[in-house]
Amino acid sequence: STQSTGDMDAPVIAKKENPTKRPGTELVEVQESQSTGEKLNNALATGNSNKMVTLASRRAALPKPQWHAPWKLMRVISGHLGWVRCVEVDHTNDWFVTGSADRTIKIWDLGSGTLKLSLTGHISTVRGVAVSDRHPYLFSCGEDKQVKCWDLEQNKVIRHYHGHLSAVYALSLHPTLDILCSVGRDSTCRVWDMRTKSCIHTLTGHTNTVASVLTQATEPQIITASHDTTIRLWDIVAGKTRATLTNHKKSIRSLVLHPSQYTFGSASADNIKQWKCPGGEFIQNLSGHNAILNALALNQDGVLVSGADNGTLHFWDWKTGYNFQRLQSQVQPGSLDSEAGIFAMKFDKSGSRLITCETDKTIKIYREDDTALEEPINWKPDLLRKRY
Repeated sequence: STQSTGDMDAPVIAKKENPTKRPGTELVEVQESQSTGEKLNNALATGNSNKMVTLASRRAALPKPQWHAPWKLMRVISGHLGWVRCVEVDHTNDWFVTGSADRTIKIWDLGSGTLKLSLTGHISTVRGVAVSDRHPYLFSCGEDKQVKCWDLEQNKVIRHYHGHLSAVYALSLHPTLDILCSVGRDSTCRVWDMRTKSCIHTLTGHTNTVASVLTQATEPQIITASHDTTIRLWDIVAGKTRATLTNHKKSIRSLVLHPSQYTFGSASADNIKQWKCPGGEFIQNLSGHNAILNALALNQDGVLVSGADNGTLHFWDWKTGYNFQRLQSQVQPGSLDSEAGIFAMKFDKSGSRLITCETDKTIKIYREDDTALEEPINWKPDLLRKRY
């Protein structure tokens, strides 16, 4: 019976007040908990203000974008009977050359926009052209798997470079060596001896169409970009890959070298990315041109232009990645609005004219607006920008 009474008393004892606790101590405990809460709030507030201070200091530390004059359409040149796919400016800055889906290569006067010469010989779309600074030669490649060398003193083909297994999409001439690089749909980059026509290297490693190639006198001497979303930097002596850059998530259709800095840019549907040579270290993303980007152009003033499949042109400040102007290309009368598309772009040698090749079969020339006045730039940099 004693056991059962003990069991019954247990809950009653639990309900009784704690005899050791003095009255009034509850108030002290509540006050203490309040002061702890205040401390926490204060700590959070100081943490936030510290974070704000660090963000503000980081914002102040970032370089300010340079003001660039807006660009405007100056001239529309029509003459091709098909999509205009590629463009190159001669080193004298007197003329430029375009290649088209009408299988012709046309040479135009840069100052007046008049046609100087048409070259026929390709049996399919001309996808790439390159003009030599050191020889009177013009090189062209096309979807007919051919790479041709034209002598501009005789205006005829003097050499063919045989070896590509499919369409050839881009060409690049080495600035100091007599070699030519061509890339295409067979996923390779072929390095040719310009004079003997022999293939020095077949650079393999890409797993899809190689869309763009750059050459420079310093390492890496060859840079390629592909629809397999990678950029490869090549060792020209060994004929092997030095580095593979896998940051892009979508096909890369265009590369551009900076004229004076040791950097280059790449354009894809996800981002425009800037890279540092020779190792290919990532610098920054230029985000906001949400379209299929076919072309990039960059001048000495640090104006980067990206051209898209839907005819939009975005102008960027190279150093900061600030997008200072957006244009929509106007189609020529009689064309559909859907025929606004930019395939290729080049600045002339002075950097003051931008030549674009378009889907409406025209070549458009843009220039800076001389009458524009400098305005303050309302720029809020993205401080939490991606590191890849």
